[in-house]
Amino acid sequence: MPYVNKPRPYGKEYQQQKARGENKARSERARARREFDRKNGRSARSGLDISHRKDLARGGSNADGVRLEDPSKNRARGGALSRPPRKKKKKD
Repeated sequence: MPYVNKPRPYGKEYQQQKARGENKARSERARARREFDRKNGRSARSGLDISHRKDLARGGSNADGVRLEDPSKNRARGGALSRPPRKKKKKD
């Protein structure tokens, strides 16, 4: 059991995460949601997801633009990124 005799160093852990770049995409998504909510109100996106026009997994950012999208469509696209690429069949 770690940290039995001393408090857990949350600040140090956070700095280490930032240095490693662990939550970069997650913070980018949160920043996009907050920006949208500030401009349009939270109720404007109820039941919808904020989708990046260029996927963060493919090098996109908030600067590339975001849009409202159905959650099933937005989240289905992520599954395609995690699949290995298919081998092309040779024509005989």
